[in-house]
Amino acid sequence: MISRLSVTIVRACLRGGAGGSPTAVLDEVPLSDGERRRVPVLAGTSHAVFVSVRGSEVSLRFFTAEGELPACGHGTVAALAYLADRSGGAEHRGTLRAAGRSFAGWAVRKGARFRAVFEPGPVELREPTPDECAHVLPPLGITPDAIVQGARVASAGRARLLVPVASRTELAALAPDFEGLRAACDRFGLLGCYVYSAPEHSGRLAARMFAPSIGVPEDIANANSTACLAADLAERGITEIAVDMGDSLGSPATITASARPVLRLGGTAEVAVPVRELGL
Repeated sequence: MISRLSVTIVRACLRGGAGGSPTAVLDEVPLSDGERRRVPVLAGTSHAVFVSVRGSEVSLRFFTAEGELPACGHGTVAALAYLADRSGGAEHRGTLRAAGRSFAGWAVRKGARFRAVFEPGPVELREPTPDECAHVLPPLGITPDAIVQGARVASAGRARLLVPVASRTELAALAPDFEGLRAACDRFGLLGCYVYSAPEHSGRLAARMFAPSIGVPEDIANANSTACLAADLAERGITEIAVDMGDSLGSPATITASARPVLRLGGTAEVAVPVRELGL
């Protein structure tokens, strides 16, 4: 029975050196899933990442208060920064493994911070059904007839609904019914809803991720959903995007994605000092 844990807090996907999503990162230890679920709660973060190094391969497990996730984009950015900081060098490259899939990731030191990039793998896209739209959109405060054309169900491990709106102003005004949204997402097996504004000519846009089904009413930064959006927009000729998130939560974050030649996600992270001790 482990009574105390050493946890590093990494602020992932910073914007201009500020904000970001605080993420608990720690070395793999023998804990039950129930104990792992307590770690982000005790650390005051939305997610926790457990890192296991075996030779040249690093295995990652991701948990929220609700349970384990097959993948977590900003958690991967945090883990790469954690590994690079621990190595003490200017750059860290390696093979990561999560949910049975191996993929490349690297982090480069930029002063006191790290620029992390990884390849999230294939994304599955499909049109949402009328029934999905009829039940999921109203709790968001969006009526099906008001939606900008282009909603998609996308999966990079678990399915979520990508919902476009016309502007950043419309995005900022959303005030979801989280209880209703959770019930609707659970009904269709959706991770949550990633609502985004129309991309600017430069490829910059804003997004908000609502995921009450995994215990995260709104996520500061959701990189895997950004990967899903990048894959969708690439089919429409937009291959480079920068997505601003977290403003509604007072913690600005930015995630970058490139869809050519392969899908890649990136973010800047800062490793907090000192390490935090948690009592389970």
